[in-house]
Amino acid sequence: MNVSIIDPLQGDFPEVIEEYLEHGCMKCIAFNRRGTLLAAGCANGTCVIWDFETRGIAKELRDKDCTHPITSVCWSKHGRHILVSATDRSLTLWNVVNGEKIARVTLQHVTLHAYLHPGSCSPSVSLACPIASAPVLVDLITGSTTVLPVSVCDTGNGVPPQSRNKFSDGSPPFTPTAACFNKHGDLIYVGNSKGEILIIDYKSNQVCGVVPTSGGAVIKNILFSRNGQFLLTNSNDRTIRMYDNLLSQKDGPRSLDEVSSSCDGLEGIEKLKAIGSNCLVLSREFQDAINKIQWKAPCFSGDGEWVVGASGSKGEHKIYIWDRAGHLVKILEGPKEALTDLAWHPVRPFMVSVNLSGAVYIWAKDYTENWSAFAPDFKELEENEEYVEREDEFDLVPDIEKVKESDVNEDEEVDILTVEKDSSFSDSDMSEDELRFLPAIPCPDEPEQQDKYVGSSLKLVDSNHSGSPLSEEAGQNGLGNESSPIEVVGNSLGDDTDAGTSSKRKRKPSEKGLELQAEKGRKQPIKKIKSSSSKSSKSKNRTIEVLETSDDVIEVLQ
Repeated sequence: MNVSIIDPLQGDFPEVIEEYLEHGCMKCIAFNRRGTLLAAGCANGTCVIWDFETRGIAKELRDKDCTHPITSVCWSKHGRHILVSATDRSLTLWNVVNGEKIARVTLQHVTLHAYLHPGSCSPSVSLACPIASAPVLVDLITGSTTVLPVSVCDTGNGVPPQSRNKFSDGSPPFTPTAACFNKHGDLIYVGNSKGEILIIDYKSNQVCGVVPTSGGAVIKNILFSRNGQFLLTNSNDRTIRMYDNLLSQKDGPRSLDEVSSSCDGLEGIEKLKAIGSNCLVLSREFQDAINKIQWKAPCFSGDGEWVVGASGSKGEHKIYIWDRAGHLVKILEGPKEALTDLAWHPVRPFMVSVNLSGAVYIWAKDYTENWSAFAPDFKELEENEEYVEREDEFDLVPDIEKVKESDVNEDEEVDILTVEKDSSFSDSDMSEDELRFLPAIPCPDEPEQQDKYVGSSLKLVDSNHSGSPLSEEAGQNGLGNESSPIEVVGNSLGDDTDAGTSSKRKRKPSEKGLELQAEKGRKQPIKKIKSSSSKSSKSKNRTIEVLETSDDVIEVLQ
């Protein structure tokens, strides 16, 4: 699509399903930071990487030790590694370039979401959110784990309070807890079952601030926008909340210490809440007040201008899009099947959703072309108008309006080597080592298909060399695939040729030679060559006649 003819007044969000991808049963998806590659986790334990530009499979990561469904996929900062979590409680780190498995760690519980540390170029630390335990920091090289605090008591020491309700084995119940890194990975934000957002220092593993939410409902999802300025939460009270991040983007712990020093007069939980109120501020709430829809897979657009939430109802593939002001701008309706995962393209107005059967749908914008962008004086007409041209309108030098000279310096050199930086990424996001595309590697055919093709080719060769008079005479005359029709005519008229040189390339006869061959044809009778039909099938006899015209020789197949 030509960007210059796109109407800038249209909303920059997807509207229709442009295409869908199929490869097994896909469960979860994730874009790399540039949006050039799309990773999808399948139900058979494989991770498929799609080239989003060509919509073809660039690589397939298959682990023989894992045949269970994939629950989440996460790209590293430079896109050279992928972290995959599966229902067999495993975390696997892959090298995307060579397709090798770097590390594999098995936890005690199934992981719902796993994230690589965003500030490390060679990732070795991940944040895992299990289904039946607190979030943990996992060292993928050594296998060591560090449990994060999920609640604070009145003393503010990060120790969770005792629960009265217990399972039959004596263990306390636990609600799945959501957690995520901030943009640079120096702080961790945890949403617990009390409806609180805990701000945890990555290095000290201590709770530095608490932000309570209205209603105190369980927080199911928590994530940051790509620029790190906004935080999004999804709670059980059917409400999506957006918070403004007031901390510095470059050095979060230092900014947090400055906020903490301003609250020295308070102690315990009150101090943590005061710090949290200076870190996150609630800006908008998104909900469906009429239908009371339960939301799943909320996310931001690539530029953070739009907020997306998918309907959690069974049999519905509805996607709601709001602007940051809280207005509902679009409702997208897909196939009559539940939605399992959702992702927005980091740069372009594309969105990808996964349905329950495992197909991936690509949502794109329905563009309306603005042809007036080609010329500033161009005017689009609703209907035909009568136009009277001026007397000097088509003169080279009009008398009324003189042609203005161009201000372009034609002697100035144009730089065609320097690559302009993408305005959607900051300078810190730019990297020369980032993986943007994967080399195309042709996939070999299946053995069964190869045998089938070889057998059919052998049958074709046998039928072409079935010993018919036509093939025998053609072999004697040195006819092959390289022979031209003129050579065939010459050999059929009885010209002498050397059988030992039949495989060589023959020169094209001149016009005088063609005349001599035509004279020979007048003197000799026309030969008819009949080919007998094969035993396996009945076919009509074919006769090749050589006819002569005044200018050239024509070969007719009857």
